[in-house]
Amino acid sequence: MGKKVKKESEPPSKDVFDPLPIESKKAATVVLMLNSPEEEVLVKACEAIHKFAEKGDENRSSLLGLGAVEPLSHLISHEDKLVRRNAFMALGVMAANSDVKRLLKKLDAIPSIIGKLSPEEDVVVHEFATLCLASLSVDFSCKVQISDQEGLEPLIQLLSSPDPDVKKNSVETICNLVQDLPSRVAVRELNGVPPLLELLRSEFPVIQQLSLRTLVIVTTDTDTRATFREEQGFDRLLEFLCNKEFSDLHVEALQVLSNCLEDRDSLQLIHETGGLQRLLQFITTPTLLDIQTNAVKAIYRVAQSSENRKLLHEQDIERSLVELLSLEGDSLRTATCQAVAAMSLHLASKDAFRDLDGIRAVVQLLGSEGGEVREAAAQALSSLTSSNQLNAYAVYEAEGDEGLVQQLHDVIPGAVAHAAAVLTNMAEQEVLRCSILSHGAMAALLEPLKSADTHTLVRATQALAALACDAEGRADLRNAGGLVPLVQLLQSNHKEVRRNACWAISVCANDEPTAVEMCKLGALDLLQEINSSANRRNKFSEIALQRLLDSNLSLKYSLTNTLAPTDITMDGFYDPGKVWESLPFRWL
Repeated sequence: MGKKVKKESEPPSKDVFDPLPIESKKAATVVLMLNSPEEEVLVKACEAIHKFAEKGDENRSSLLGLGAVEPLSHLISHEDKLVRRNAFMALGVMAANSDVKRLLKKLDAIPSIIGKLSPEEDVVVHEFATLCLASLSVDFSCKVQISDQEGLEPLIQLLSSPDPDVKKNSVETICNLVQDLPSRVAVRELNGVPPLLELLRSEFPVIQQLSLRTLVIVTTDTDTRATFREEQGFDRLLEFLCNKEFSDLHVEALQVLSNCLEDRDSLQLIHETGGLQRLLQFITTPTLLDIQTNAVKAIYRVAQSSENRKLLHEQDIERSLVELLSLEGDSLRTATCQAVAAMSLHLASKDAFRDLDGIRAVVQLLGSEGGEVREAAAQALSSLTSSNQLNAYAVYEAEGDEGLVQQLHDVIPGAVAHAAAVLTNMAEQEVLRCSILSHGAMAALLEPLKSADTHTLVRATQALAALACDAEGRADLRNAGGLVPLVQLLQSNHKEVRRNACWAISVCANDEPTAVEMCKLGALDLLQEINSSANRRNKFSEIALQRLLDSNLSLKYSLTNTLAPTDITMDGFYDPGKVWESLPFRWL
């Protein structure tokens, strides 16, 4: 055997560069690496940027300044799967920065992001692509672009992803998109309601909450509510509400329920399945204030139709509402008063509230510090006393007339308008009217008669007419200086305000001193002007003019050249001659 000779290794090829491990502690260097043609370098650079961006918004701003966003927006479409995944991880975290979002919008990155939501793509890509969209979708123009690029359909499909982060980001994006009406309709058309309902069973509260928030918005659409019923949405919702572990999310669940109960079919369905009784339990069972408040709001929404009010009355809802009036919490009291107002449109409910001493409980709320409570309490009393003199007297017995007169000074227009409406209802009874006047009602009406709020003006003029139907009321009005703003309302451009002012003047013209004073203020001239206009004339303006003329027969004869058989001339009657219609009559 020959001697063994050591085999020499072949010399390395001259055109091959030896591998170079790269380590850098400078973000700028890593950003430069994003332009490398080598996939391994790109993977490591994207990974480093992702970790750096996760540490805070200041780092994201720094990366933006170094120019990292534009190359990353290109790398999310790279042909290498690992590069694409890491680029999405980096960009997804960076998109939380407001300046990064603006740049991504400018770079028109949304189509590329949506394009990576396909089922074939990696789940990590899904996670960070949807994270990008969740950040971008808070911007209106981005919402429009996501919708235009048909991004909603793949997002709905991803609601069924096995990955909870993908579900969370997807439903968050959808929640942002449905703030706009077209997307709400699209969710229903793309069969998005079933997966949203399925998310209620998620073990992650944030996913449940985002799903509920989305359902709150989409169920404002009538057709979506029908789909909600068809997909056994009430069963899912009641199952959710019955679980005390989810009590923190019951507010949103009740908001969905409230929307759906606007439909008669929905109410009938939930009643048949025992859901209505469950809703009433939320009202009467001591629990979180927000939960009770939203349960009452749901009742208020239900009570918008006469058939629903009848059904609620059969469930003795009035007793539950009266009990709530004594509880603390302005939001709960406001919602309860509004529900009382709605239910009081049902005749039997008016009597039930009185029998349960609910009227006294509402009257007490007129003195609340919260303006919304005062307004809602007056609204409830307005509904309770409408066409119901027994309830009007109950308000008087509860000493509510004084509080209502005081509320005419309120800074909240709605509180003033509702208070005036209650006083109008009460003034039909002489005893009540005298009591109201004794509290200075005519003086209190001065400011409402000057209000810029049309609804307040309408109610104030109605109250004035109701209170001025006797000599005492008219004297109070004159002494308070209320004739000046009343006559000025004849010049209002609002038809109902002008009509009510005419009616109030016709009532006030029943005694001569008040009629003379109004004519001195120009009421006669204004009424003649109104009656000469085909558009502004109405039966009340004609009656008001006639009443003013009846108060001074000399003027009536001068203007009309005739007197009625019922006109009885007294000492002082004279013929002043024909008054030219173009000249105002001088009151001496």
